[in-house]
Amino acid sequence: MKYVLVTGGVVSGLGKGVTASSIGVILKACGLRVTSIKIDPYLNTDAGTMSPFEHGEVFVLDDGGEVDLDLGNYERFLDIKLTRDNNITTGKIYQSVIDKERRGDYLGKTVQVVPHITDAIQDWIERVAMIPVDGKEGPADVCVIELGGTIGDIESMPFIEALGQFSYRVGPGNFCLIHVSLVPVLNVVGEQKTKPTQHSVRGLRGLGLTPNILACRSTKVLEENVKAKLAQFCHIPAENIVTLHDVPNIWHIPLLLRDQKAHEAILKELNLLGVARKPALELWTARTKVCDMLHDPVRIAMVGKYTGLSDSYLSVLKALLHASVACHRKLIVEWVAAGDLEDATAIEAPDVYKAAWDLLKVPDCKSAKFHFIFLNISVAGSNL
Repeated sequence: MKYVLVTGGVVSGLGKGVTASSIGVILKACGLRVTSIKIDPYLNTDAGTMSPFEHGEVFVLDDGGEVDLDLGNYERFLDIKLTRDNNITTGKIYQSVIDKERRGDYLGKTVQVVPHITDAIQDWIERVAMIPVDGKEGPADVCVIELGGTIGDIESMPFIEALGQFSYRVGPGNFCLIHVSLVPVLNVVGEQKTKPTQHSVRGLRGLGLTPNILACRSTKVLEENVKAKLAQFCHIPAENIVTLHDVPNIWHIPLLLRDQKAHEAILKELNLLGVARKPALELWTARTKVCDMLHDPVRIAMVGKYTGLSDSYLSVLKALLHASVACHRKLIVEWVAAGDLEDATAIEAPDVYKAAWDLLKVPDCKSAKFHFIFLNISVAGSNL
């Protein structure tokens, strides 16, 4: 089994989930079977009781597992069916270790973060990576692991220590670390700044993990002198530094990785160059081009409680997007807060009330160019 670890630095929300999914897409396009694991450092055992405002959508798997929304990205990008164990949380790990301690499995030894928690993390990864998720028999060839949070977070420390040990446990040629970091552009001078990424990589090395590939998030393509500077100060070959610049839609990300030969760098680290084929992404490229050329709009009004954060309804949005692309229509979503439609709002804020109802009564609705969807989310057994 080969492992690809994706970490993030500088700030959260860089798109590690999309990056990890895109890495899986390009490896799958090279003829490899891929599975995925998401590590969330929070103490909750799962995402089921978390407010969508707090962590976005609670994605529900086929086995009923309530997990992080990134697993939804993995399934959509890779066409796989994951299990609840593909989402590791601090709560799950500590609960499993405490259950073993209560049963006496540790034979009276003092139970500590190292080695008991770190060993449990490594054992969990090895066990789950062997579960087939693509409908075929036998384990996958590559397991893509995403470590949630940002390097330096206190809650991530046991996982970072465990993954550092894990890289030695599986041995050279079986582990590749991809670090996603930010290269901001200062509007005043228009210059790309490398210092945040330098500090992030230095912190990662100080924690026992050495990145093999650097994926730099930026508003524009990295300049050659910037890439050379990162190579020099981060001790990473220039050909292993890729740019993840802003694109019209996330389907471009696997194509960005392919065009910069990121797959070759990954396959080289995993000793798979002689096994994998040239990535076949023709269908993916065609769909991306179709999405970019859509002009005829279809307007959807989405009514829900958590409309303040669009990630709360990510699966619904993705379903609508896929359907609109298939129908060659450009999706336009109009968000309507359910509370704005209530009688109490008519008294307290009549303008808001009128605007919300007017949005649902537009003439286009009769011509099927405008539709509306009422959304509700069940959290901890309560209909919200």
